[in-house]
Amino acid sequence: MNFGLVARVLGNLLLIEGAVLTIPVGISLYFGERGAVIGFLLSMGVLGLTGLFLSNVPAKSPRLKAREAIAIVTLGWVIVSFFAALPMVLSGAVPSFVDAFFEAVSGLTTTGATVLTQVEALPKGVLFWRSLLHWLGGMGILVLTLAILPTLGVVGFQVFKAESPGPTPDKFTPRIAATSKILYTIYTALTALMVVAVRATGVPWLESFILAFGAVGTGGFTPFNDSIMGWSSNRPLMVVLAASMLLAGVNFALYYDLLKGRWKQVWSNSELRLYLGITLAAVLAISLNLYGRVYGTIGETVRQAWFQVSSVMTTTGYSSADFDLWPSFSKGILFALMFIGGSAGSTSGSVKVVRLLVTAKVVKREIAHVLHPQAARPVIVNGRVMSSDVVHGVVSFLLLYIAVFALGSLVISLEGVDLISAMSATAATLGNVGVGFGAVGPRAGFAGLSAASKLFLSFLMLLGRLELFPLLAVLSPNFWRE
Repeated sequence: MNFGLVARVLGNLLLIEGAVLTIPVGISLYFGERGAVIGFLLSMGVLGLTGLFLSNVPAKSPRLKAREAIAIVTLGWVIVSFFAALPMVLSGAVPSFVDAFFEAVSGLTTTGATVLTQVEALPKGVLFWRSLLHWLGGMGILVLTLAILPTLGVVGFQVFKAESPGPTPDKFTPRIAATSKILYTIYTALTALMVVAVRATGVPWLESFILAFGAVGTGGFTPFNDSIMGWSSNRPLMVVLAASMLLAGVNFALYYDLLKGRWKQVWSNSELRLYLGITLAAVLAISLNLYGRVYGTIGETVRQAWFQVSSVMTTTGYSSADFDLWPSFSKGILFALMFIGGSAGSTSGSVKVVRLLVTAKVVKREIAHVLHPQAARPVIVNGRVMSSDVVHGVVSFLLLYIAVFALGSLVISLEGVDLISAMSATAATLGNVGVGFGAVGPRAGFAGLSAASKLFLSFLMLLGRLELFPLLAVLSPNFWRE
């Protein structure tokens, strides 16, 4: 293991994080929040000293191998989350470090689960920092470092491959640094568009940034305890946020195709069509179930169904209503959507639509194989034959995901909560959804859980964001053996 190279990259990552802290410092200064300013400045000092020390560790070789890349990705998320919690603690906004770490992990992994019961009481700078973590984690803060890796003489595709959500990362330019810059340009442009759109609905500027970060990053943090239920009467805002979440759940490589004028290629994308089809089917089914039972008008019924389906499907976790009070059929659909997620290459979490698509094709192939044992039927997605490695990886991921979900549900059930609450808490954190049912429903949050359960759920959030295998690989003893 080339520990020096790993340390240098992580050091530069911490320096970036320290530089980003200047933004919430400015906001706290503007609102006269002295305690928050001190907390941010102290955190910047710690980050700067640690980052400078690590970035100057000598490396054996500038060549980045697969094992170093996995170490950078996994350790990077843990270390960045640890330091992201410091401003919350040092400012006095979140006295418990376990709670602050949970919030930081939830922010960076774009989960949106919270253990805070008085969100409105947080300083404005801390509120902004908490949601800015969504934006940084949405595309993957480690992808940002790919612009820095070339200056270290490091080849970055291994990091990009380990970081990118989905079974196969899209590298649509020859140089990976150029790819990361294109992704962040699209990401930034979409964020700016959503900030302006949210502001146009009458929301103040600070809250507009917070909501846009949550929607585009598919995170879910808001400046209020009741998510956005207090804004549910603002119909233009609901439409903007629902559309933003759906757009963020699309593979960002398709936006690059749109910019290149490849419209036909975008519309023929199998994952995109399935993603939109599942969304539409869920909205229609829930609307039929809610109309006349919960809401009296068709317009309100469809609006609430569309918003909540968009929120859960993209693993954002915004709540425009207490859907825990909805009929069991509607809650069952939302629970199922927690295991689907958005598209690969998007900012959303969970399993991803393309994996379900590949799995469905594998099942179809096996059924055909029973009827025609000698026939060779490859798995084809978007005109490309999926290699056996990709297919096996998808099936392995699904089996492991189900196993982790089952084990996690049993662990959380030791808290004494009911099984539905334990299962939804696990699904909400492992899938980076952020909101569940029962004891962790839209109005409850995760505050009632013990410190041990909060740390375990933080681990699940990281495990889900890194798509299981990288983090489990680092925890394996074989990973550290020569």
